[in-house]
Amino acid sequence: MYNRQIYTFIQVADCGSFSKAAEKLFISTVSVMKQINALESDIGVKLLERTNQGVFLTAAGSSIYHDAKQMIQASDSAIQRARQIAGEEQYVIRVGTSLLRPSKILIDLWSKIDGGNLPFQIKIVPFEDDMTSTVASLGKEIDCFVGPCGSIQWMKQYNVHLLGMNQCCIAVSRKHRLAKKKLLKWEDLYGETLMLVKRGEALVLDRLRDEIEAKHPEIHIIDTPNFYDADVFNKCEQMNYVMETLDIWAEVHPSLVTIPVEWDYEIPFGIVYANEPSKAFMAFIDTIKKANVLK
Repeated sequence: MYNRQIYTFIQVADCGSFSKAAEKLFISTVSVMKQINALESDIGVKLLERTNQGVFLTAAGSSIYHDAKQMIQASDSAIQRARQIAGEEQYVIRVGTSLLRPSKILIDLWSKIDGGNLPFQIKIVPFEDDMTSTVASLGKEIDCFVGPCGSIQWMKQYNVHLLGMNQCCIAVSRKHRLAKKKLLKWEDLYGETLMLVKRGEALVLDRLRDEIEAKHPEIHIIDTPNFYDADVFNKCEQMNYVMETLDIWAEVHPSLVTIPVEWDYEIPFGIVYANEPSKAFMAFIDTIKKANVLK
């Protein structure tokens, strides 16, 4: 019901970049720029300032940005009410997606369940891998996302429907001395600087740290933030460090190689959603649980 250029505009404003918005929307940067130019032409005001440091909202753009978010929400609600009146109630489930927490896992799972007859519509909502704001947005801007869920800090702030376990691995630059190995031993990591999530953030990784400190002091540990983002992967490649990572992230960075290790460390992953989800989302997650497609 709303101009799709508005949604593109919101993504550009959130990302601060045409190219980053294009990645999230799965379209070209040129297409994004054309949509923004067309939107500014239609409205008759300049919405964005283009600079070498990125893209920033003008005063008029900031006003449109805040009103547009409310307009999109109102549009979605209007469609929902119309379907209810017509006796064709359909629930919109907003699934978050990002570089490290892609929606494809849930979409593939849902395709095994829904043959097109269930009253759910999946809406993909891109987000940055900033988990502080993402967790806070659960039940508000997004209903769920799929990803690792072993955080001590956040586990009391969300619910999880467990989908499986991710194997802890090591990532290294393709130029690193270990890059050609198929399986790593502890001794292979001696003398290396290991990037590892800081203590107190994940029970499994705290156990890994304990083992390194007690039995393998030849490995030097440096702390990373509690949640990974693209910058962490970039630093690993640039500094030629080794980094604890997950098998599910093997394709995240083109210049890194992910290698399994002879250890027994895994982190749970699943569908992460709000502590007090909407009735529509509870119906959605109950449908997944009853389908039992993971077995």
